[in-house]
Amino acid sequence: MPRTLTADLPRRVGQRVTVQGWVHRRRRLSRVGFVVVRDRSGLAQVVVPGGHERLDALGEQTVVAVEGTVVADPKAPGGAELTDPEFTVLGSAAPPPVPPWHPILDAGLPTLLDHAPVAWRPPPARAAVWRLAAAPLRGFRRTLDERGFTEIPSPKLVGGSAESGADVFAVDHFGRPAYLAQSPQFYKQIMVGVFERVYEVGPVFRAEPHDTVRHLAEYVSLDVELGFVRDHRDVLAVLRDVLAGMVDAIRTEAGAAARVAGSRLPDVPERIPVIHFRDALALVGADPDEPDLAPEHERRIGRWARSEHGSDFVAVEGYPARRRPFYTHPEPGDPRWTNSFDLLFRGLELVTGRQRLHEHADYARALAERGEPVEAYEPYLQAFRHGMPPHGGFAIGLERWVARLVGADNIRLTTLFPRDLHRLAP
Repeated sequence: MPRTLTADLPRRVGQRVTVQGWVHRRRRLSRVGFVVVRDRSGLAQVVVPGGHERLDALGEQTVVAVEGTVVADPKAPGGAELTDPEFTVLGSAAPPPVPPWHPILDAGLPTLLDHAPVAWRPPPARAAVWRLAAAPLRGFRRTLDERGFTEIPSPKLVGGSAESGADVFAVDHFGRPAYLAQSPQFYKQIMVGVFERVYEVGPVFRAEPHDTVRHLAEYVSLDVELGFVRDHRDVLAVLRDVLAGMVDAIRTEAGAAARVAGSRLPDVPERIPVIHFRDALALVGADPDEPDLAPEHERRIGRWARSEHGSDFVAVEGYPARRRPFYTHPEPGDPRWTNSFDLLFRGLELVTGRQRLHEHADYARALAERGEPVEAYEPYLQAFRHGMPPHGGFAIGLERWVARLVGADNIRLTTLFPRDLHRLAP
């Protein structure tokens, strides 16, 4: 008999069907028992008459096939239940370390992370977080595909650092030193010389010693690069469309998951408000020589954007050149500043974007000013020797985006298997 998903049971009333899934919960009354079976689509209640011996043999998380007759019952999950059941055990299970049947998983973060293979199972709010995360991935790709972008992969084993000064994970590459890629930055720029518009979804690795609620040593980066831009504002315009496509994908494809996860979806404005870095410092009363925004500054600017522009998003442009990588394009007329931006979402940095240098001579000069040898970057710079258009791009951290959507107070709650200063398992 073909498998029937639990969500389809209300349409199969009166029929004999087979449901397959996990034993989610057992309940015992004096003359009858109930087994709640969980599959990817939801829950189904199975009525087990008589003694409780059959229930005792079916521990929580046991994988079963249940053949039964579908009967309408408004009190059952979805309005239908299975009667006259015949159980077949497909996979045995030990008692779970965290109870998956509670509406809210009452366990500390270390327990959740230690037992992630089971803790990501229901309650619904846990699994809903990643169902929500999967939808904007589809929206990200769809939006860019419709705008003529080509998806690319880039190497994750590289011979050098993509961003000077950032720590990297060193590995042994057949006796030679190599590193885990901090970013696909160099490769997506190179491929602009081939496809003009490219993007990548993949892991990046940062060995920066940040033990905070907003940093990970490995995360999923959504990277975009486009050629023939006038400046960073063209990059910001594409970012705006991408964010709108990601939010729309959640609304249309994962609305139920968003509600279960407690997500408050934003409205992406037609034009994201922009404030220059120097004006942002003045707005928050910071020292005009500050090279970066502190977290409290970001929160205050976020509140300003909400109050003055009705927007959950605000772009801070013109970051100081001393705080940006060597490939960042200077602001015309004042090289102290750059054609770059950070996008704040509800008071937290979500995206960094910028226009890049595109002339080989500018790269040689920028590296010389920083005391770095051109030879070390030759595999990357050869693309610029042979003609590259003005270009720029951005990167979105998926887990940080989802954490902000669902209001998680720690990015590890929106990461399937987080990697940080202390954790390499599971």
